[in-house]
Amino acid sequence: MEILKILFGEGKHLDTLQMCDRGIVVFILALILIRISGRRSFGLKTPIDNIISILLGAVLSRAVVGASPFGPTLICCLVIVCLHRSIGWLIVRHDRVARWIEGHRILIFDDGRFKMEQLKRGLVGKEDIMQGVRKSALTEDLSKVDKIYLERNGDISPVMKNK
Repeated sequence: MEILKILFGEGKHLDTLQMCDRGIVVFILALILIRISGRRSFGLKTPIDNIISILLGAVLSRAVVGASPFGPTLICCLVIVCLHRSIGWLIVRHDRVARWIEGHRILIFDDGRFKMEQLKRGLVGKEDIMQGVRKSALTEDLSKVDKIYLERNGDISPVMKNK
């Protein structure tokens, strides 16, 4: 037990080596937690996925700097990851839960016109939309675009017209 105190320290008064040791352990545990959480944690970038990134970063940092006890901090992170995974499971199986948690896409351009009410609802401007169109459709010519959606994760998705 004494060797653990030497390697990892106690409380907030940690030396450089102790913080580095904690950082290594937290890094490895974070990888395990992210694997438990699943691929969606950093892939989809929906609000629920962003929450896990923010929370894990905030809580795990406390373990590294000794601001909170190491064990309870890691258990808290495991609970957060399991909650995220459970919510992901619910989202996949129940459309109503998915719509409530993640929202739904918003049609913001159709029939050659921007839908101003939908732009306001999505809190995006025309230039935001054009940036998304340039990135994903590689064009600025809206005459080639049939529809544009503001996706649940905030991405802009243009649907090109059939030729």
